[in-house]
Amino acid sequence: MTDWLEPCPPKQRPWVLAATILASAMAFIDGSVVTIALPVIRTDLGASLTEMLWVLNAYTLLLGALLMVGGGAGDRLGRRRVFLAGTLLFALASLLCALAPSPEVLVAGRALKGVGAALLVPQSLAIISASYPEGERGHAIGLWAGASALTTALGPAVGGILMDLFSWRAAFWINLPLAALVLLLTLAFMPETRDRSARGRLDWGGALIAFLACGSLTLGLTWLTDTEGRLALSLALVCLGLVGLMVFFWYEGRVKQPLAPTVLFRSRAFTGTNLMTLLLYGTLSGTLFLVPIDLIEYRGLTPTQVGLAMMPFGLIIGLLSSQAGKLGDRIGARPMLLFGSLVVAAGVAGLAFQFDNFWLGVELPLCIMALGMAIVVSPLTTTVMNSVSDARAGTASGINNTASRLAGLFAIAGAGACAALLFQTFNQSDQGKFGLFPDSNADGYDAIVGAYQLAYGGSLVMLAVGALGAALIAAWLIPAKAGKA
Repeated sequence: MTDWLEPCPPKQRPWVLAATILASAMAFIDGSVVTIALPVIRTDLGASLTEMLWVLNAYTLLLGALLMVGGGAGDRLGRRRVFLAGTLLFALASLLCALAPSPEVLVAGRALKGVGAALLVPQSLAIISASYPEGERGHAIGLWAGASALTTALGPAVGGILMDLFSWRAAFWINLPLAALVLLLTLAFMPETRDRSARGRLDWGGALIAFLACGSLTLGLTWLTDTEGRLALSLALVCLGLVGLMVFFWYEGRVKQPLAPTVLFRSRAFTGTNLMTLLLYGTLSGTLFLVPIDLIEYRGLTPTQVGLAMMPFGLIIGLLSSQAGKLGDRIGARPMLLFGSLVVAAGVAGLAFQFDNFWLGVELPLCIMALGMAIVVSPLTTTVMNSVSDARAGTASGINNTASRLAGLFAIAGAGACAALLFQTFNQSDQGKFGLFPDSNADGYDAIVGAYQLAYGGSLVMLAVGALGAALIAAWLIPAKAGKA
């Protein structure tokens, strides 16, 4: 139940929708653009692979750990207020990243951006639902989803062009005018709403446990990329993180206002779809972390060329997801989830072959992977929402969104650790690091390239196995018709 503090006249609704689209696109684009910029940032700032992993993971860790907290804060304090705070913090953090003189400052700025995104992202759909009557809400949400997918697809290409024209810092400067426009539209047109049924304090205990557990797991996996004297500590942190996740679910079963009510996981469909989300979005994030390294450092493409190469990936998902959702409504979600997961696995496996021909070795496998994701995205979300009662829809959405974010966090750290360890294992020259190549005439160049190819291919095979695991879960846990939790 939404409590209006001000009415939302019909003439203001398109501007409210525009503000939510721009804010969501700003947060979604950031990850993909920064991924393309990483190889350039690494060279310019003299950063290690571990530091570059933290440029990605600092953002995702804070976003994933605080996403459900951000949604609860909007319900209690006012969605417009929290949306404004998140957008402003995101803009200030982008400024810090754009001016960063060192990897450490860049990581700090990315962490602040994660906090800002955790405040603004959960409010977008809640604000649209509150602003539009039920008869118009579906169309508005469809516009939001389509525009977000399209801007996310175009983001890497635009970001790559800006980076080539100026520098990698343009990937962060671009957020400032977007954030200014969001703030202007929000202040001018968006009324304040909150949920009258939201009572009690936020589950800060659960949020703290989740943050510490995810942080330990991420730090342990990331340190595995640099094992000099820290292998035992890295493995201990991974184990501590896994124990922390078990403590989190134990704790959530004993508090009155849990972030993740354990009763929801009694539903096979809810549990299965969230496990599939972890595996599929982990495969997606890990692959999109590795591919730009290969394209820029090994194949010699510019950031603009990488952005253009990645554009069909986003366009396929954005244009075909709604059609896949309609087909899933007719034939059921399970066959869509099973087939789509297998297609994703096939695309990642195709990348692992590393054919010299760009179209066969990169573009075709990426398009196959995108087709698989387009098949599963809508049925996956629909199955999550259909597996719970309407009263729990917001909580279910928050858990599933968090699962997708944490999947990216762990997959990027895990793929980076796997690539680094495999490179160290196969590198016979005892020189170089994964993704960094000496001059082609240097001693040991061929050995470094060979070790890189084995490490790159091996990491992609690991990610493809994750997608196969999602297919097995679809066949095992996803029922023909989901029950309500």
